[in-house]
Amino acid sequence: MKDKALRLGTRRSKLAMAQSGQVADAVSQVTGRPVELVEITTYGDTSREHLAQIGGTGVFVTALREALVRGEVDFAVHSLKDLPTAQPADLVLAAIPVREDPRDVIVARDALKFTDLPRGARIGTGSPRRMAQLNAYARSHGLDIETRPIRGNVDTRIGYVRDGELDAVVLAAAGLSRLGRLDEVTDFLSVDTILPAPGQGALAVECAADRAELIAALGELDDPFTRAAVTAERALLAALEAGCSAPVGALAGLLDAGQTDKEMRLRGVVGTTDGASMVQLSTTGPVPQTHDRATELGRALAAEMLAQGAAGLMGERAQ
Repeated sequence: MKDKALRLGTRRSKLAMAQSGQVADAVSQVTGRPVELVEITTYGDTSREHLAQIGGTGVFVTALREALVRGEVDFAVHSLKDLPTAQPADLVLAAIPVREDPRDVIVARDALKFTDLPRGARIGTGSPRRMAQLNAYARSHGLDIETRPIRGNVDTRIGYVRDGELDAVVLAAAGLSRLGRLDEVTDFLSVDTILPAPGQGALAVECAADRAELIAALGELDDPFTRAAVTAERALLAALEAGCSAPVGALAGLLDAGQTDKEMRLRGVVGTTDGASMVQLSTTGPVPQTHDRATELGRALAAEMLAQGAAGLMGERAQ
């Protein structure tokens, strides 16, 4: 049994295959067993609609979770920002490995930085969150930009810039890093400019709740700080009753890396996609040592944001 290959369920995209391959190598080292990738097509991969239209929540996840429940795969790897905030009782997030760079990046023509883009620059993104914050930043800094909704994989999105259809596109640093394509980035966007999606840059390794031995083995890959941070971010998202495609940004991190008594700062933002109205707040507390404490941190900040009118900025709220 020890030599029998573990089956890892993954989406078919280049990025999903790259990040699943990295997890597969790590699981092989921990378990001493080979890991084979099982490619699964999700609704989000086949639909040509914009994510905001199809709801975003779970569209890249449901087929993988169904394969887990049916026992067709032993575990699955997700981009954490794609996961719905409600966790099914029969599945468990066995590991959340160390997070990659959570920032968003620009890939622009002529190696331009965001602030050097020409007046009327066309910037492509499939994310209402990015649209809201890009437009808000442009409004407050006297920049003239036009955000355009796009879909597709990394090659498709960067292709819009190469073909001259767009002046720039916004992507996640983590995805380009895992694909070995950071050299194509022309600007890293500070989290002070754009807060990433809750969980951005982190992966989730999920398996059936009744696989105790596998859960223990996968748990070797878990990073407690990353787990605490993304739990707080996702608790904020859940308390806002917002889905993965809502214009919500959140990021938890150390307040000061030089501190001995470390504190976590959680920041959240909600805005209309035109950038005209924004609610942006932060809170600070001790680094949560339990799931419940991390959840409390996120819920508390969400309550403050709702008190300042965040609900009215999100359009249709998640069901």
